[in-house]
Amino acid sequence: MITLYPAIDLKDGNCVRLLKGDMDAATVFNDNPAAQAKAFEEAGCRWLHIVDLNGAFAGEPVNGTAVDAIMGTVDIPVQLGGGIRDIATMERWLDKGLSRLILGTLAVKDPTLVREACQLFPGKIAVGIDAKGGKVAVEGWAEASELGVIELAKKFEDAGVAAIIHTDIDRDGMLTGVNAAASSELAAAVSIPVIASGGVKDLSDIERVAAAGNLEGVITGRAVYDGGMDLKAALALAAGGA
Repeated sequence: MITLYPAIDLKDGNCVRLLKGDMDAATVFNDNPAAQAKAFEEAGCRWLHIVDLNGAFAGEPVNGTAVDAIMGTVDIPVQLGGGIRDIATMERWLDKGLSRLILGTLAVKDPTLVREACQLFPGKIAVGIDAKGGKVAVEGWAEASELGVIELAKKFEDAGVAAIIHTDIDRDGMLTGVNAAASSELAAAVSIPVIASGGVKDLSDIERVAAAGNLEGVITGRAVYDGGMDLKAALALAAGGA
């Protein structure tokens, strides 16, 4: 059994999907993110994955109004990433009822602060590792680093990180299939639960993530919005059904 996380990527208050993280290649799928979140909950989703895209580039929260609306609409746990760079911001988001915060750029630029956050907010901090050619990208994917994915993940092995979200940027929004092999390789290298993300196309991707045997879950976006993957069938597969 794995967890299926439907994604709501927020840009200018709308629910969008990008191609390879390009903010200029955004498709608006819903101008009411709260309604989209409720639809995911009613379909049977057990978690929700939100990214403040503007915030990821700005380095501070931007789509707070949309997040507040979502939080006021659904009862399922929500994880959020994008523009979270300090403890005060984490406290504000967690006070709003978010179940998990995803730290990406901060994990590369200030791993000590990530470790501190894990101690302050046990079970509430996830690390987002966005990979491009096996290297880690930061600042909303706009900047590449020389850090290897597994190298970065191992820095948090004993920190108390709740999960690692591993995204293959080259596949994100492209419907070319999730890189389950790379995510599984990462999961084999650390004891932290790993969630695969980027490129989910159809039900076979859900099957491959489940078959890997060591992945906690998978994030899906465009495949659900485009109608290429039936959400309820995907949820059934994730839960171990046929």
